Amino acid sequence: MPKNTATSGHSRKLTRTHKFSIAGVATLGAAALAFTAVPGNAQTTSEVASVTAPVVFSQERAKDVKASVTDQLAGATVKAEAAAAKKKAADAAAAKKAAAKKAAAKKAAAKAAKERAAKAAASRAAKRAAIKKAAVKSYSNNLDGWIKESLDIMKAKGIPGSYNGLYRNIMRESSGNPNAINNWDINAINGVPSIGLLQVIKPTFDAYHVSGTVHSQYDPVANITAAANYAADKYGSIDNVNGAY
Repeated sequence: MPKNTATSGHSRKLTRTHKFSIAGVATLGAAALAFTAVPGNAQTTSEVASVTAPVVFSQERAKDVKASVTDQLAGATVKAEAAAAKKKAADAAAAKKAAAKKAAAKKAAAKAAKERAAKAAASRAAKRAAIKKAAVKSYSNNLDGWIKESLDIMKAKGIPGSYNGLYRNIMRESSGNPNAINNWDINAINGVPSIGLLQVIKPTFDAYHVSGTVHSQYDPVANITAAANYAADKYGSIDNVNGAY
């Protein structure tokens, strides 16, 4: 009996393990009671809130992203438009510069052409004036005029001779008579009399006739010029002739 009493007394004393077990049960009970006290719709509201909140956050974020992309596209468009405008302005400036250069070249060419035309016109006018002056040059119809006209023709043809050489030989041959004719010398006997100011026979006149003069032994200028041409060929110049030739 004493053993049983001792055992019974020992059973009333709680061990440490028993204390932890009781505390755990109490905690679980409190938790269950708290869960039971929550209204039936509380869990639904919490779940809706927990689901809805991320959705709202995602929409705002999408709006921000969309705005950012729109801003970037707008910026890129502005840059592209600015680059295009700059290129267009550069092209326009280049075209304007090229047009100005072309216009300047055209103006310079026109000026040069005008200057050439003016120079050519002046040259033609000078030539016409010289020709006109030569054309209007007149000679007196006498021995002085005949000799001077012959000298001008001789100069143009490269035939040597002087006024004095011509005059001297004319006076000895014909005394200045363009119609003088020798009917008594050997030439006359042979049928080719000497004729004119410098007494030239027909074969000699024909051989030494100078173009631009009348083809006649009796023409004073033609006679003088042909005789001077013959004398230049045979004696070097009419100035070297001092007698019959």
